[in-house]
Amino acid sequence: MAPVPARVRRMHEVRFAWVHGHRRAFLDVGEGPAVLLIHGIGDTGDTWSEVVDRLARDHRVIVPDLLGHGQSPKPRADYSPAAYANGMRDVLLLLGIESATIVGHSLGGGIAMQLAYQHPSLCERLVLVSPGGVSHDVVALLRWVSTPAAYLLLPLLQGRVSRRLAGWVARALERFGTALGSDGREFLRAYENLPDARSRAVFLRALRSVVDRRGQTVTMLDRCYLAADVPTLLVWGTRDPVIPRHHAEVAHRAIPGSRMVVLPDAGHFPHRTCPERFLEVVAAFLAETEPARHEPQAWRDRLRRSTATTLAAGEASSRAIEAAPDVPRAPLRLAAQHP
Repeated sequence: MAPVPARVRRMHEVRFAWVHGHRRAFLDVGEGPAVLLIHGIGDTGDTWSEVVDRLARDHRVIVPDLLGHGQSPKPRADYSPAAYANGMRDVLLLLGIESATIVGHSLGGGIAMQLAYQHPSLCERLVLVSPGGVSHDVVALLRWVSTPAAYLLLPLLQGRVSRRLAGWVARALERFGTALGSDGREFLRAYENLPDARSRAVFLRALRSVVDRRGQTVTMLDRCYLAADVPTLLVWGTRDPVIPRHHAEVAHRAIPGSRMVVLPDAGHFPHRTCPERFLEVVAAFLAETEPARHEPQAWRDRLRRSTATTLAAGEASSRAIEAAPDVPRAPLRLAAQHP
């Protein structure tokens, strides 16, 4: 790749915008079509530090610290993906950005999908990097952290001895070539982002909005067909220890016209462990696709077709159950059928 121009290779200055009484922190770098980078839970906008300057050569790149993370405030508030999606909409509109390519990592990927669903006119493209919200599987540690016991035990893990032990464990996992070890430094960075009770409370609120003891509680599979006109790129690592790789295939099949790239030897943070390859993939996607333009009538038509299909499936299931009275009755669980 060519060197980053001097106009981009300057010290980035964190900016702030008041949104609903809270002072949100973000970077605003470069000029051109807008790209919004959304980080994951317990992380900050710094997770994109390896790719911001390259993207800013040809784009205006917005990198927020989500509410409750980094230099943004940590109030007692709604930390669900839906609330975060609304917050991203408000930041973009305050900056005068009417639409953007939305890039989201982990929980940020779930927020990106929610943003495309709630505010489709804002979304030109989607780049989903190891996103949450595809299926129910998630690493057992996060399922445990979502339980009430975690609120009592997490403070014990923040002492000096515990931090040293965490660093030792991360280095050992990396040395032995484990999947968790490949992202050990990134997990340690997220661990360091929870230094006080307020940070931990935000982390738990955000986590419990999407995960419980049985796994992820939200999924985009029942509505992703609505984004059929939105160019979508899925980026996963072959060694992701947090969200299993097979979620990539599930999402790829469910999202009409999507592209999928699985990066060898990358884990849950491919934009950090192999930034050059990540940038090549994203740059090609941006160059080869046209930004989506939201068509309300097409959206309504898809929604109506899906509703009709779902209702027909439900009626057929009801008739089958009534015709077989000896079969134990169970509540119907209707799932949208994708055209």
